[in-house]
Amino acid sequence: MEELKMSTRVLLVSAVVLLVVLLTGPLGYKAGLVPLEPSLISLLVAVVGGILVAIVALGYIFVAVKHDLPRNRNLIGVALVLGLVPMIVIGPQMGAAREVPAIHDITTDPENPPAFVALLPQRESAPNGFEYGSEAMPAEQLAATTRQAYSDLMPLRSTLSIGDATRKAEVILKSMGLEVVAADPIDGRVEATATTRWFGFKDDVVVRIAEADEGSLIDVRSMSRVGQSDIGVNAKRISEFFSRFEG
Repeated sequence: MEELKMSTRVLLVSAVVLLVVLLTGPLGYKAGLVPLEPSLISLLVAVVGGILVAIVALGYIFVAVKHDLPRNRNLIGVALVLGLVPMIVIGPQMGAAREVPAIHDITTDPENPPAFVALLPQRESAPNGFEYGSEAMPAEQLAATTRQAYSDLMPLRSTLSIGDATRKAEVILKSMGLEVVAADPIDGRVEATATTRWFGFKDDVVVRIAEADEGSLIDVRSMSRVGQSDIGVNAKRISEFFSRFEG
């Protein structure tokens, strides 16, 4: 069974290498060392390679059990677990991507989206820009897609004044882990940036507070700087913001 022992070592090393690939792609992009596309490809390589390792490991375990090779069986088991890690990590995100439309600019007011002011320079230099809609998906289509996918995202009415609502919005965004870039209680506008831990992706948020009967009307826009799909993250962020605001 020397061949099985050698194959087991190769399988285990392959599983470890795939874990390294899983980590270095995103972290390399976050550090500015790897472009986005290769870093995303590295995730796909890690997932597909991990699945292949797991399949081979299952076959090797059967052989190891049949020939009563406990050491080989244990090492193969480790390789099996390591091979499944990329799928466990990336699988939920791949599933989420299939459940939501491939959009990255979500707002509670598609007809008149809150505009970026303080964050405009960052938006202008970002791949996704700052305008609502694009050549690939005009504003009307984006608005219709947003309403259909996130029909529960509506402007929030508050009894607070514009100033008080602005200050509360700033506190809430900070508590959510966002970096507040600007907060204007007179104009009724708060802008902030969220940064993901793994890739370091940045999403920009603008909260617009306007005067309304006996209080204020709050609209939010959350937009990713890169990527075609946000996997539903921006809509979840807006929902969480409103939930905390009302809580």
